[in-house]
Amino acid sequence: MRKEASKPRAVLPNATPRLREEYQIGRKLGQGQYGITYLCTHKSSGTHFACKSIPKRKLVCKEDYDDVLREIQIMHHLSEHPHVVQIKATYEDSVFVHLVMELCAGGELFDRIIQRGHYSERQAAHLIKIIVGVVEACHSLGVMHRDLKPENFLFESTDEDAKLKATDFGLSVFYKPGEVFFEVVGSPYYVAPEVLRKHYGHEVDVWSAGVILYILLSGVPPFWAENDTGIFKEILKGKLDFKSDPWPSISESAKDLIKKMLEMDPKKRISAHEVLCHPWIVDDRVAPDKPLDSAVLSRLKQFSAMNKLKKMALRVIAERLSEEEIGGLKELFKMIDTDNSGTITFEELKEGLRKVGSELMESEIKTLMDAADIDNSGTIDYGEFLAATLHLNKMEREENLIAAFSFFDKDGSGYITIDELQQACREFGLGDAHLDEMIREIDQDNDGRIDYGEFTAMMRKGDGGIGSRTMRNNLNFNLADAFGINDTT
Repeated sequence: MRKEASKPRAVLPNATPRLREEYQIGRKLGQGQYGITYLCTHKSSGTHFACKSIPKRKLVCKEDYDDVLREIQIMHHLSEHPHVVQIKATYEDSVFVHLVMELCAGGELFDRIIQRGHYSERQAAHLIKIIVGVVEACHSLGVMHRDLKPENFLFESTDEDAKLKATDFGLSVFYKPGEVFFEVVGSPYYVAPEVLRKHYGHEVDVWSAGVILYILLSGVPPFWAENDTGIFKEILKGKLDFKSDPWPSISESAKDLIKKMLEMDPKKRISAHEVLCHPWIVDDRVAPDKPLDSAVLSRLKQFSAMNKLKKMALRVIAERLSEEEIGGLKELFKMIDTDNSGTITFEELKEGLRKVGSELMESEIKTLMDAADIDNSGTIDYGEFLAATLHLNKMEREENLIAAFSFFDKDGSGYITIDELQQACREFGLGDAHLDEMIREIDQDNDGRIDYGEFTAMMRKGDGGIGSRTMRNNLNFNLADAFGINDTT
């Protein structure tokens, strides 16, 4: 149960020196939901590193502090693995927690594939062997990753033979054999069906790796829809398409492995170790080295490019969320929590809705309750309430969409151009490749630029693989809707 943090507290168990005493901070490399990553240079050695700085004001409850500490512990736990980014040092001051890590300057997994041009099943087999090798290492050390996706794998340098490394363990947890988890976390395209059913174990990581493999071979995710709810419905159906191009020309061995990794029943699903023993992975002669259809690379370009634009737009909106806005939700929580227990019961939710004149039926209130009650405790705590209200309430409000559009439309022309996208990519530390595909995908009237209508249509479509910190942020059932606090009129 998530408890609101009463006052800023320390994440690290011991006091540390100040980061800037030992490191020179440089340009921004990237930005996630919780922190910004900068290039930093060790003053005494001149060595370059990446520094992820997490503002403590974004840690709204005790469990958020625990999550950051656990991420640091897990990175240390896995630090000897050759395909896991190494954590070098941690620092904390009154405002930030800083994670200094090995610098991976070679770009994201999909971008490297697209740049190379030549791409075959054998290369896909080599990549998935590395990814599942990281999963096997995690599982052997009692760690469940819970958010495997292509964006979390970077190449250490631009060299042809650079190592691929796993970089983000923000949702990872320690687990014991047979332990069951209930919290719905992950990223829409990659989440396993049992996560959506709120009853899962470490097998979810193999499912996510199976989704990555499907995309590596076809350029599109196996379960797709116009919005997150639709994606989840497709995942729960579990029907795989092996009839459309390019699947008729893909080897039977590759399809056999995907079927075993995307097995709906986690008890029957292949383990990470068994994936690494599969003939398609082990035997170089099984996975063909002939180039895959050029359409696969083209689709991969579009998929990767759309991710980048939507990711940037969501960050712009998230940064606009003020303490005052979150404070308003805090007051709403207190208003409903009439007995000041720190949790909202079904009866309190029903009474709170009645007070504000809601006409929802009891069955609809029950659905709302179930959607927000992630840990199945029968009550909604503050963390669950905050997560369930923030996403649709803030991300799709008209003024926030206008602000995000204006961020990209630098000259105020009413259109986003390739030049403006390039500038935004530089500001966010993202590669600016494939912007033409990005525009083409969103540009419904084919005029070579994105207008506001096209932009909002893109934002309200499916998630595009953007990883929310928890899936709670993607629930269609929205407490804010019920209370009318996302009314922009």
